[in-house]
Amino acid sequence: MQAPPLPRFLIPRLPFFYGWVVLGCLCLAGFARQGPAVAVLSVFVVPMTEAFSWSRTEMSGAVSLGGLLAAFISPVIGPIVDRRGARLILCLAVAGTGVAALALSFTQSLLVFYLLFCFARMVWAGPYDLGLYSALNNWFVARRAIATSIVTLAQLSGLVALPLIAQLAMNGSDWRAGWVAVGTVVLMVGFLPCWLLLVRRPEDVGLQPDRLSDGKTQAPVEPRWKRAEAMRTPAFWLLSLYTVLVYPVQAGVSLHQAPHLIERGLSPVAAATIIAFLSAVSALAAFGIGFLPRRWPVRYLMAATAVMLSAGSFGLIGVSSAEMAALPAGLFGLGIGGVMMLLPMAWADYFGRESYGAIRGVALSLQVTAQAAGPLVSGMLRDWSGTYTDSLLLFGALAALAVLAALAARQPRLRAIQPA
Repeated sequence: MQAPPLPRFLIPRLPFFYGWVVLGCLCLAGFARQGPAVAVLSVFVVPMTEAFSWSRTEMSGAVSLGGLLAAFISPVIGPIVDRRGARLILCLAVAGTGVAALALSFTQSLLVFYLLFCFARMVWAGPYDLGLYSALNNWFVARRAIATSIVTLAQLSGLVALPLIAQLAMNGSDWRAGWVAVGTVVLMVGFLPCWLLLVRRPEDVGLQPDRLSDGKTQAPVEPRWKRAEAMRTPAFWLLSLYTVLVYPVQAGVSLHQAPHLIERGLSPVAAATIIAFLSAVSALAAFGIGFLPRRWPVRYLMAATAVMLSAGSFGLIGVSSAEMAALPAGLFGLGIGGVMMLLPMAWADYFGRESYGAIRGVALSLQVTAQAAGPLVSGMLRDWSGTYTDSLLLFGALAALAVLAALAARQPRLRAIQPA
């Protein structure tokens, strides 16, 4: 497949591997991805429910429905990304997310909110994930852990910045200004670099993953699994089980953390600050994991992150001040950073990059369905009991079960094929 004109012009003239340019584009797209993240929506829960008299369950339902829509489209998009590359998918994802966020500032009813946010959430959960990690895994094999940590850091930087940007915009006006700020940042940061500079695979421009194709270095040996083959392995289903257990925790706690903290006596600004702190810890954790020795089995690291998610969920139950919330929020942030960093890397390490989109697309349908359930269950339990205690107890238990799934998920054995 022919690369866009600008990369073809730049590649012979750059003194470094073009994969780093691709990685920079993915970082900007990953930052922009967070416009409809649950951590961002969290700062809108209180002002929007008060303005329209919506229940927490009604607002949480938009997150869940958007995730379910992504579950339907992800298995279809995955093979397309394998064949055509991530450029068009990511450009459409950024544009759709930014426009939807801007349009949310005109919300007048629950129906309009659902139409816009469900679309943005569907794009966040499916096309974005497949586009980002398919492109990354195509360009990096030996340096996959470091590259993944950098992209995850960029995404988590968006989780740090965008809730604060939204909250600051709302402080000077109302919640509508918050959505305008989010949509503007998404469009400004994410679109042009992907459109101008992304290339499907290094082989399309005469390169190999990680470096120039100069024949001086032995190419890394990769596993090559087809989707049907991968789905017959225990590893596929154990990684999927781990995913189904941790992602309700991630999404359920993230969406409702601001209203939970406000109900526990924190001010809206203090709650937003704790969210930003959690996201900052997540970013540092994701970045640091990329530099750990690659000989450490990824399943052990996944188990450790599940332990932190469990401890953080249980610890958030009794907080009554920002100081008390810092420790469990930090533990939870470490867990989120680990999950976001390790799961995409585990799928690529276990099954290779040749059919990554197709394999990941099936797994992603399970992931986003589980992710959709978390906020809805949390909102329902809160509306039923009047507090978030029951949902935090449930999420802590799910994360504890994920530890066992991670430890059992051994890498499958299949004769690897040397890339041509």
